[in-house]
Amino acid sequence: MKKTLPLIVSLLALSFSLFAQIPARPTSGELHADIQKLQVLGAALYMAAHPDDENTRLITHLSKVDKVETAYLSLTRGDGGQNLIAPDIRELLGLTRTQELLAARRTDGGTQFFSRANDFGYSKHPDETFNIWDKQDVLADAVWVIRQWRPDVIVLRFDPRAPGTTHGHHTASAIIGMEAFEKAGDPNAFPEQLEYVEPWQPRRIYWNAYTWRGVPEHMQQDKVIKVDAGTYLPKLGESVSEIAARSRSQHKSQGFGSSGSRASYDEQLELLKGDDRDADNDIFANIDVSWNRVKGGAPVGRALAAVEASFDFDDPSASLPDLLRVRSMMEALPDGYWKKKKMAELDEIVAGILGLYLFAGTDDPTAAAGEEITVELEATNRTDQPVNLRGFRVRGLTETTTLDAKMERARPVEHEFTLQLPTDLASSSPYWLRDAWKLGMYTVKDQLLRGKGESDDPIMIEFDLDVAGQPLTFARPLRHSFTDPVKGEQVQPFEIMQPVFAELGESSYLFTQSAPSPIRVKVTAGKENISGTVELCTPEGWSVEPEKMTFTMDRKGQEQILTFDLTPPEGQAQGMIVPLVRLDSVEEGFTRKLVKIDHDHIPTQLAELDASVPVAKLDLKIAGRNIGYLPGAGDAIPEALTNIGFNVTTLEDGDFTSNSLDRFDAIVVGIRAYNVLDRMPNYHPRLLEYVKQGGTLVIQYNTSRGLKLPQTEIGPYPLQLSRDRVTVEEAEVRMLAPDHPVLNYPNKITEADFDGWVQERGLYFPNNWSEEYTAILSSNDPGEPARDGGLLVAEYGEGYFVYTGYSFFRELPAGVPGAYRLFANLVGLGNEVRP
Repeated sequence: MKKTLPLIVSLLALSFSLFAQIPARPTSGELHADIQKLQVLGAALYMAAHPDDENTRLITHLSKVDKVETAYLSLTRGDGGQNLIAPDIRELLGLTRTQELLAARRTDGGTQFFSRANDFGYSKHPDETFNIWDKQDVLADAVWVIRQWRPDVIVLRFDPRAPGTTHGHHTASAIIGMEAFEKAGDPNAFPEQLEYVEPWQPRRIYWNAYTWRGVPEHMQQDKVIKVDAGTYLPKLGESVSEIAARSRSQHKSQGFGSSGSRASYDEQLELLKGDDRDADNDIFANIDVSWNRVKGGAPVGRALAAVEASFDFDDPSASLPDLLRVRSMMEALPDGYWKKKKMAELDEIVAGILGLYLFAGTDDPTAAAGEEITVELEATNRTDQPVNLRGFRVRGLTETTTLDAKMERARPVEHEFTLQLPTDLASSSPYWLRDAWKLGMYTVKDQLLRGKGESDDPIMIEFDLDVAGQPLTFARPLRHSFTDPVKGEQVQPFEIMQPVFAELGESSYLFTQSAPSPIRVKVTAGKENISGTVELCTPEGWSVEPEKMTFTMDRKGQEQILTFDLTPPEGQAQGMIVPLVRLDSVEEGFTRKLVKIDHDHIPTQLAELDASVPVAKLDLKIAGRNIGYLPGAGDAIPEALTNIGFNVTTLEDGDFTSNSLDRFDAIVVGIRAYNVLDRMPNYHPRLLEYVKQGGTLVIQYNTSRGLKLPQTEIGPYPLQLSRDRVTVEEAEVRMLAPDHPVLNYPNKITEADFDGWVQERGLYFPNNWSEEYTAILSSNDPGEPARDGGLLVAEYGEGYFVYTGYSFFRELPAGVPGAYRLFANLVGLGNEVRP
């Protein structure tokens, strides 16, 4: 018997683009383009490693010129990158970059997929990458996506034959792509997937050849085709390049704003494997992407061509009778992949030509399982075509409510109802963050979740309509809708969250004495009328008072701060602490915090994350007390310094126009400040004068690209930034100046202080500097020369200038004891210990 499940699975991907932002309001030009796309039965899959690796120009061309179903498989969510718009790193940055990719696909017309691979930071070779990624699991995910999406062609961003010439993740993604191309059609490969999908063999796999570094010797010129990806699209009023620039500009956390071009532009594609018959500058040459590929589908193709030809841009709804006839023709075809996909697309075109506004909103952005919520529906037909709202249901939760309401032109049908949420309704928090994960790989146990861009919407409303005598059903997600007095109409996701959250006050805790210290726990109500107890779970040898505390909260969103006294053991120790909340009404305990990521360019993200944080008792001394901090691209250094006893003041513009800098024992400049602060040319001379007068200035890493002033002027003496980095966090660190004060006061730095570092040693080290600087440390990745520029110190006037590429912005929030000890020495240069 023929399987039908593969059709269901494949349509999961389709919903990403149809329902990502609602309500949709397509123009006549967009609807006409959609009708053209309805005639094309082909698919392409672009593959790379990270958000922003994708070639948005080629994706736009495939989607909007070739009009094939186009998807991008990013093996990671970009968790290991830097963040130019907020201090969030690791999995929180991954949340932002996930949504940036989804926003990019909404712009260029693609669909987004991911694997379970975690971006663990920069890697210099695919062998290193596969030592951390589980290659078989990543390969399985790539095969899974291919079997769902069924691409005729695959395009790789990176060259699988050039290991070591780019980021190891990049080459690894190409290697995975090549192997997945071979295995996706093999029923013996990952047979557990065949419960849901069928084997699928793509016809061709290309490398999207880039030659800005020179033409590789192994590039087969006779296998290269060129595609003009600069086509102007009059119906959309933009060129492919202009749309692609808007798409790429969604990667705001990476500073990838882009300007569009009106010029033609040739993309090169080198055929790596597969059928190349007649593939002369046509990616799909000799591949039938018409309705002829469906048995009995040729009449459908001819009928759609007629709809396209007669389309009235002033009255798109005039095409309704013809589109409904085509729909009946599709319905009569044998069940199959393309029938399901194209019928879903056609239904959305029908909604578009009718100007249908189908919306389900609620006043609250979240609810807990078991709660009651009020849902407001609106259904509006903005044409004279006959449409009736027969009824609606909440998918999987309620029976159909009959309405039988006539939808007259521009007269909204509104309905309000109360929905009782089941007590076992699962959380809609990001699915890849629900279970504990290991370095390099997220844990996703459910096969049907793997590959998805984001978690499914928890509440879907199905509207049953009668459109000119044909029954059609449209599914729309429940959304939190409101009017902002500045931004106007706002629509955000609605989420199912747990009923209570607990969060510790700091991202890590460090003790330098054995005396107890207060630990604050913030408890937040996820629903009304809750009460219970909170405990602070600690490592062995640590003691906490009191053992537990009680709380009661009447209002959803209410917060209470509970304070425990935590006492460390006598000797040095490390571990994790976590708050445990138990509600009087339920048996399970809760150990997760609520994280909110709110940026204007992406939907608001709510995530339930592990609330545990590192705690350590260590031998740490500080010199000086008052630290000025100049924010850059965003990091958590101020919190970390406050944590160990410093008084930290965030510097503002006015501090540089007065003589107030001399009140600080040291000033720390945030990461990439010289890349992102337009006022840096004005601040910098004042900072150098502060050093000259006896201050200590610590500048964290910057990149050589996009500096706000010449890099030779960053220090009091010349230095040159580079791309040098040490990516292996366990790499040996050698002390080049063991007698220098920075390694001896107030803390004696030893090899042990470089144990337990996370993700990397450092990045963008200077590789050339004048003799006035002292290189303090040296490190390197295996097989590479020594990188001595990661920590440079120079005396200037009466003070100290420090430039460091070591990744304190990662290490301090992670609670790495040795990083704290070394950073305390950096800001302590030139200072005596003060009581």
